[in-house]
Amino acid sequence: MAQKKVKRTIEEINRKIKQGKVVVVTADEMAGIVKKKGAKKAAREVDVVTTGTFSPMCSSGAFINFGHTRPAIKASKAWLNGVPAYAGIAAVDLFIGVTEPAEDDPLNRVHPGQFKYGGGHVIHDLVAGKKVNLKATAYGTDCYPNREIRKRVTLEELPYAVLLDPRNAYQNYNCAINLSKKTIICPKRPSIRTWGS
Repeated sequence: MAQKKVKRTIEEINRKIKQGKVVVVTADEMAGIVKKKGAKKAAREVDVVTTGTFSPMCSSGAFINFGHTRPAIKASKAWLNGVPAYAGIAAVDLFIGVTEPAEDDPLNRVHPGQFKYGGGHVIHDLVAGKKVNLKATAYGTDCYPNREIRKRVTLEELPYAVLLDPRNAYQNYNCAINLSKKTIICPKRPSIRTWGS
């Protein structure tokens, strides 16, 4: 006999939100409710399950403006603490992805790789108030004659920086995080790994 599914509509949940009668729980709380009452009863009683993480996952990163230089530069390549950042946006704008490894990282040449430092670490260092080494190179033009800059910057010194996940502009998807101290490698996709806290 097929199990009957619990059907909820967005309109129904929005109506409960407006009435102040919505039941909202965290993902951790929902796991406990399902364990205690079962999935079907939990689905009937709970309207919204909130989830959220900032974990190094594909597409997450930071847009950074490092400020105009004298003479001016239009960065064509850039690195923050040796981690490549995409410089093809504007003169002094960069995007550093959290999953981008340091340029000298051995990656998976010796399996499993250690991936000791990358974009997520750079962002963490900036948020922690640490100085980060910025290097940018350029091809040089009449308007932007500077061909290279090197400086140490803090988040506070940057004219602009924002965390962003560009993929969420067009696609939402489930995400899992590893809260253990053990490194887990996804058996079906060995390139996916999570590090313990």
